[in-house]
Amino acid sequence: MPRQQNEKLYQTLRKKFTTFTFEKFDISWSADQLKIKYFYSLASEYHFEPVLSFSLKPYYISDFNESFIENLAFQIGMVELISYWKAACPPKVIIKCGYLEEDQKNWWKKLYFNGLGEFFYLNNLQPDFADFMEISCVNQNKYQSANYPASPKMLVPVGGGKDSAVTLDLMKKTKYEVIPFIINPRQASIATAKAAGFDENELFIANRTIDKTLLKLNDEGFLNGHTPFSAVVAFTSLLAAAITGCRFIGLSNESSANEPTIPHTGINHQYSKSLDFERDFRQYALKYLTTSTEYFSLLRPYNELQIGKIFSTLSHQFPHFKSCNAGSKTDTWCGKCPKCLFTWIILAPFVEQTVLENIFGKNLLNDISLLPIFEQLTGIQEEKPFECVGTIDEVNAALILTLKKSSAESLPKLLEYYQNSDAYKKYKLMEASKFLDALNPNHFVPARFMKVLEEAI
Repeated sequence: MPRQQNEKLYQTLRKKFTTFTFEKFDISWSADQLKIKYFYSLASEYHFEPVLSFSLKPYYISDFNESFIENLAFQIGMVELISYWKAACPPKVIIKCGYLEEDQKNWWKKLYFNGLGEFFYLNNLQPDFADFMEISCVNQNKYQSANYPASPKMLVPVGGGKDSAVTLDLMKKTKYEVIPFIINPRQASIATAKAAGFDENELFIANRTIDKTLLKLNDEGFLNGHTPFSAVVAFTSLLAAAITGCRFIGLSNESSANEPTIPHTGINHQYSKSLDFERDFRQYALKYLTTSTEYFSLLRPYNELQIGKIFSTLSHQFPHFKSCNAGSKTDTWCGKCPKCLFTWIILAPFVEQTVLENIFGKNLLNDISLLPIFEQLTGIQEEKPFECVGTIDEVNAALILTLKKSSAESLPKLLEYYQNSDAYKKYKLMEASKFLDALNPNHFVPARFMKVLEEAI
């Protein structure tokens, strides 16, 4: 749909559907499962009932404050609602099942606004922060923060890519118990956890459903686009940590996630993986939820090149990891998307070409059809791909290092193109190895975990 039409559709939908309501949520327990069902409505016309469930064995602990669990369930509902709100972007959001202070409302508005930056941009929408959404609470049912019996264990969300595989490997070298946490398991997420040394019955599993009514609205031409899924992971992980008694939640978001996708703007595909969101979430959790949990990204001191180098030593993970979203359902690398090409580039300085070809099924740097994506990744084009990829500097550093180890007589097509590009002229004198030496000081990693990070590089 043309962008101008999207703006017209946006205004039309906001006039027709003026309210979005978070009606309620129901919590049910059994010996094996915790289930939360949410109830939302778009005006009085459409209703959504997504479900989040946790398989409680083998980690379930029972010493809970019921209001505390309700609080966490409510907060997850607040982040889940954005997937449904965005279909029509109603100007008023009504909360019937919980109370938010003004500071909390502003916190959520910031997350919604920045987390939907890509959605607004690609739909050619230019909402104003002050009035794109008004949050109001119908009742005074204020949930209380509380603590739970936490022990020094780390919950590690696992997605099946190289980053969480590196986190699992680093933590296996410490004295701390690690619990891999997977939302909506797929073959790669289970396989990478097992390759890291965990039995399948040691994994803590959650399942999250999308209401089919939303999919129907998408098919009918309502607004659609990217939402801040990593914020869903953050709040869901906090409840998972409480259920399993973990003191620490160790994410696998690197320093590269802070770079905007659109230069000189706040539009970042990875906003909810950024240091800004991590800081905001930590403060929110401490003030309104619990002081029992410490949420941070273990890999934040690293850049993508450092992670690529560490991952290159984990050859047991090569057959299992998948970072490609397009091929996630079939557990394959599609070989055509920005994530595939970026992953190849960031590993190329450290992994032999024949090994990479075995992983991806072909030499991606020989695929000239990937040139437009290649130009985005290297900064030849102004905009980066809307994907979880590294910074432009890191991509160029990886290519410079790859060129240094490659034979000039047999360069793959994209690498040959790069050697004659403006990007190469700009970066060829850069000391690419500097990306491998230093840790980024902007992070929230507790001191007790820094030694393992330092030793790994």
